[in-house]
Amino acid sequence: MNKRHEVLFEQLRTYRGELLSMVEGLSEAEAEKIPEGFNNNIRWNLGHVCLDQYLWIQVLTKEEPPIPSSFNEWFGYGTHPSHFTEETPSLHKLIEILKEQPKVIQERYQDRLEEEFAPTEMGMHTLEQVFIRTIFHEGLHMGAIQALKRRIKLDAV
Repeated sequence: MNKRHEVLFEQLRTYRGELLSMVEGLSEAEAEKIPEGFNNNIRWNLGHVCLDQYLWIQVLTKEEPPIPSSFNEWFGYGTHPSHFTEETPSLHKLIEILKEQPKVIQERYQDRLEEEFAPTEMGMHTLEQVFIRTIFHEGLHMGAIQALKRRIKLDAV
């Protein structure tokens, strides 16, 4: 694996670690709150980050992701926690899945980062390009989670 790819996987692990540290110590109840002015909760944001990364891989490779197809119904674009069912992963289960995801991705795709695929609607045609996009997307949801946490703490006062 070349140095650029090593750096990319290190970024996937590092940013994921930052995301997980943001939710460390949160209760299931806190992760479920949807403060006024917000569309979703912390649990939804975590599931969405996981799903988004696998969906972009799937869009490119046409391979099924290693998560249940129900993730799209619970955490896909335009969904809401009202779509959750008893089968929807809990906060703690999502944290477990998110911890493992960078390792799973590296094991599956480390030798395919520059493989050429038909381009996505955004023009991405390699997994390397997709991972750069998903790291950016994860950062957006880290901001949303920070805002949710601040609001939840303010509401608790």
